[in-house]
Amino acid sequence: MHDVAKSISNVPTQSTVRPRRRRSLGIAMGLLIAILIFVLGIKALQIGKMMSSPKMMPSVTVTSAPVKEEDWPPMLSAVGSVSAAQGAVISTELGGTIGEIRFENGAEAKKGDVLVRLDVSQEEALLRSAQAEAELARTDLERARDLAAKKVVSKAELDAAESKVRRLNAVVDQMRSNIAKKTIVAPFDGQLGIRQVNVGQMISAGQQVIALTSLDPLYVDFALPEQHLSKLTKDLEVRVRVDALPGREFKGKLTAINSMLDPVTRNVPLQATFENPDHALHPGMFAKVDVMLPETKKTIVIPGSAVSYAPYGDSVFVIEKQKDPKTGKESLVLRQQFVRIGETRGDFVSVTQGLKAGQEVVGTGVFKLRNGMVVTINNDLAPKPELNPTPADT
Repeated sequence: MHDVAKSISNVPTQSTVRPRRRRSLGIAMGLLIAILIFVLGIKALQIGKMMSSPKMMPSVTVTSAPVKEEDWPPMLSAVGSVSAAQGAVISTELGGTIGEIRFENGAEAKKGDVLVRLDVSQEEALLRSAQAEAELARTDLERARDLAAKKVVSKAELDAAESKVRRLNAVVDQMRSNIAKKTIVAPFDGQLGIRQVNVGQMISAGQQVIALTSLDPLYVDFALPEQHLSKLTKDLEVRVRVDALPGREFKGKLTAINSMLDPVTRNVPLQATFENPDHALHPGMFAKVDVMLPETKKTIVIPGSAVSYAPYGDSVFVIEKQKDPKTGKESLVLRQQFVRIGETRGDFVSVTQGLKAGQEVVGTGVFKLRNGMVVTINNDLAPKPELNPTPADT
């Protein structure tokens, strides 16, 4: 009985368990707070180190292009059209049936070559009849002159005989002219087109037969604004390019300046003459025309791909060497430079303000760059700008 009472007295009561739980919870909370303080301290040290160390921008690979000073002769550019110095669509003056075609489509023709003959059998028969009447009239005239000399016929009868001879001779000449007009000949040297008639076809007067064009020399017709009129004189060099012949340039001379300006556009019509011995140019071609002015000027030139165009101003990225004040190491750094762009020729543009010869600028991909970037130059795959580019898709 005494042992049972002693064991009961050793069982922990509720009043003794609660302080133990509180003590354990406090220890756990203390450990958690200590861990949080330790982690926050480490992060604070890392952030402080990052804030104190200088920011290093990553290096970007770019292509470079030199800023050059070149002699660009001033020129005036326009668009025009190639036209023939001599060209006509041959047609018939008289109607009839085509009896013979004596040319091939696209062939060369010389002045006087017979192209088409119409059937003239009826005209030839009428000509023989008119010749016979004219011959009889001449015989009557000779007889009348003999009789008039003997005072057998009057002067009026002699005059009537002479008039009849002249009239019948005129009829013969008219018949010969009609026969000649039914033979169509080339009026000048040139290249023939595609015939529009066939043998045996009945055609009317004025019907088109074939086009004939002289291909050497050729004209190029174009126009320039009136403010350039004072700069234009005859014999200025003119250069022409056509889309049909990429990479080829034709040189000619300014041969005509119109005496009147277009009152609607205020442009002055112009005409240049070009030699075309190989017949590469054809009338009707669209032409890009450059009129070369006599004086030359020094021009700062860069590739057009180096310019970042923007509404507030065009700019380029100049590549400059910069030394790190701490390490002393040199690196290439970009500096954005605003420029004023002038004339464009091919892949190049002229710069009138903002750059000088000898500087180096980023050649391509300027849209992805920022001021102060560290760069590395690699021109292995850089495109080569040209004054007269010939893209493959043309």
